[in-house]
Amino acid sequence: MAAPRAPHSTHSVSPLHLSHFTATSCIGTGLDDTVSALREQRGGLAPCQFGDIRLDTWVGEVPGVDDVTLPPALADFDCRNNRLALLALEQDGFADRVREAVARYGADRIGVFLGTSTAGVLQTELAYRQRDPQTGALPAGLSYAGTHSPYSLPGFVRAYFGLKGPANAVSSACSSGAKVFTSARRLIDAGLIDAAVVGGVDSLCHTTLYGFGSLELLSDQPCQPFDADRNGISIGEAAAFVLVERAPDPAPDGAILLLGIGESSDAHHMSAPHPEGLGARMAMEQALARGGVSPEQVDYVNLHGTATRANDATEARAISALLPGTPCSSTKGATGHTLGAAGALEAVICALALRHGLLPAGINTTQIDPTLAVDYCLATRERPLRHVLSNAFGFGGSNCSLLLGRAMGGQ
Repeated sequence: MAAPRAPHSTHSVSPLHLSHFTATSCIGTGLDDTVSALREQRGGLAPCQFGDIRLDTWVGEVPGVDDVTLPPALADFDCRNNRLALLALEQDGFADRVREAVARYGADRIGVFLGTSTAGVLQTELAYRQRDPQTGALPAGLSYAGTHSPYSLPGFVRAYFGLKGPANAVSSACSSGAKVFTSARRLIDAGLIDAAVVGGVDSLCHTTLYGFGSLELLSDQPCQPFDADRNGISIGEAAAFVLVERAPDPAPDGAILLLGIGESSDAHHMSAPHPEGLGARMAMEQALARGGVSPEQVDYVNLHGTATRANDATEARAISALLPGTPCSSTKGATGHTLGAAGALEAVICALALRHGLLPAGINTTQIDPTLAVDYCLATRERPLRHVLSNAFGFGGSNCSLLLGRAMGGQ
């Protein structure tokens, strides 16, 4: 099979400002909890007790999601995925910052671009249990558009804030929550919007758990990315949101910036990555080129690192070829693999790493696979960071890398 084509363009672009962000996952509700968990090397995975699912696996379930109540006017959006979204939106003053942006730019000048893999499919799964025994009809109250449709997530967020700008859902498997930054980048550069709410939300459901189980990809213990004994993934759920705007020039000291985005599609296989990691390497190279950053300037890489044998091996080949010796880790050992939300969650984790000078440990991993030639962080390290790379790679060879940086001295 021919190698993937080179990126169409690698010219440097102006940065975007991550003016505010938030994340909720099994390691914490909001940023303070998340940072504490990263510092303390504390994970949130536990044996699966979600609903009536009976699988010998561990999951990253977010507590309190079922206690969230959507506003009555948004009742058609009521499902676990949108409740998780609302729980996250109300953390860290994020909703207030979005409303301030509305007052500053106007509701029609703010876009919404959100990633998800299954949206509110759980609502349909539960509805199938309530079908009419004679006709097989689903319950009359089921709103496919408001819950199951991938657009239900950005539709809910757009309605919650009363936004009127462009909105779409990105569902490209596990790269979804990273690729949304490209959607925002394009429309801001085109002058169609001034800011965007980007991010990703995915919640636990039967489809993903039994689906990955049927692929024999689920671990029967907390996942161990890059470990010699790794044996599969742990599914998690999460919601992460970022408010992105044009970066001021000069950017204020300490501002978190999106410097470059790289995307590729190696189309090697429906579910397996290219064995040499060609698509992954292309995405990283493009992100660096567009950010005007050399490989030697990258201080940390948040790996896609799912803990499957094939994924970790191919990503390690790409890292060792492009970024040899660069410290890296996968935070999926703490959060689980949050699928369509992973790219957004890990972008926020990288933003926190830049803000607090943290290189998060890859917890659960105890013995690095000797065939994977990377500098994998087994313990959290603390030191100032300037540039970090976040990888999100999905089924079908959909790859996305985000290059984030911390402004220093008005740069």
